[in-house]
Amino acid sequence: IATMGASQTRSEHKYKDLMDKTGFSLEQIKNLHKRFQHLSGNEETISRENLDTIPGLANNPIRKQIIEAFFDKRNQHENEVGSLEEIGFEQFLMVMSHFRPPTLKTTEEEKEVMRKEKLRFLFNMHDTDNDGTITLVEYRKVVEELLSKSGAIGLEAAKAIADAAMLEVASTNVPHMAPDDFYEGITFEHFEQILKGLEMETRMHIRFLDVDTTTMRCGKSAS
Repeated sequence: IATMGASQTRSEHKYKDLMDKTGFSLEQIKNLHKRFQHLSGNEETISRENLDTIPGLANNPIRKQIIEAFFDKRNQHENEVGSLEEIGFEQFLMVMSHFRPPTLKTTEEEKEVMRKEKLRFLFNMHDTDNDGTITLVEYRKVVEELLSKSGAIGLEAAKAIADAAMLEVASTNVPHMAPDDFYEGITFEHFEQILKGLEMETRMHIRFLDVDTTTMRCGKSAS
């Protein structure tokens, strides 16, 4: 019994540590731990293959980018770069924390930090070569996949729309930026400017893990 008590205390300390690091509540962490165990088959780590089997991701045009984001060291809040082969539960939680919605107790200052973290996560997802800029080629690739996989238009039309959309948004939000500068790539600061008016808190949540991050409850949704 003493051993069980000590083990439970260790577990509680571990959860408390994770609560401090991620901002999740104890209930949210326990829910996400169940989902992690399901994905990993009760193993200590998950790999890209584990995420690749999620039905809700099967038809997602940016499936590859979403999966890679979980193994990108830049999303671990540790100022490291590179890619991981597998991730444990704590690393999984760190990535999921980018989708954490604000609560009634969240201050304006904390909301701003959360917004910046979400934008950084999105930026990293587009900055596939990890050079600190999103080039038109990288941006175009994502838009092309989104548009061409919808089957409505061809690849050339998708390219034209991607170029036009990026330059239109840039000229509106970053007026001093010339088109030639834009083709060289946009920095995170430019990216922030471009998405300045976008309300991130409700838009950036995730359903493909059968976890609705607006509540962090496990469910049957496969979208």
